[in-house]
Amino acid sequence: MQLNTLSMVHEFLRRTVKPGDFCIDATAGKGRDTALLCRLTGETGRVLAFDIQEAAVAQTKALLAAEGLTAEVIRDSHANMERYAVAETVDCVVFNFGRLPGGDPSIFTRSDTSVAALEAALRLLKPGGVIAIALYYGGANGYGERDAVMTWLETLDDRKFSVLRCDWANRRNDPPVPIFIWKE
Repeated sequence: MQLNTLSMVHEFLRRTVKPGDFCIDATAGKGRDTALLCRLTGETGRVLAFDIQEAAVAQTKALLAAEGLTAEVIRDSHANMERYAVAETVDCVVFNFGRLPGGDPSIFTRSDTSVAALEAALRLLKPGGVIAIALYYGGANGYGERDAVMTWLETLDDRKFSVLRCDWANRRNDPPVPIFIWKE
């Protein structure tokens, strides 16, 4: 296994998500996390996937079709996920903050909608639920979103949530940050 942020998030998901779970991929992108969640939740589970870009929605649907998997893929902002799920019913929410690889470089997640989406995700999580985040930053989208998310994490009540934020001490440039949140 290559050790990087995405492999850490995927290993966390493999150890956490169970058949029958209800999961949300808040940033569908190319659909890889959506497909993984579908495989992990199985036929008895439910997966919702969100993206604002039509290209991402199309890529996710194509990947799922090619693998014979089913999810509800929705073209909408992750900040609106509460329109599609009921409070305290979700087992896991996954975020990849940044931009769609190979997509329009001017479209990327932004601090205002990302923090709103994280707050929505906390309300949707059932007790014992988890959030897994790969926080990409730098480049065109800069550091504003990273800083806003990091600051927001520090405001979470430690009696209700546990937050593990990792960083790469010896990786060059702007290595993505793996973050995990558990709802007590």
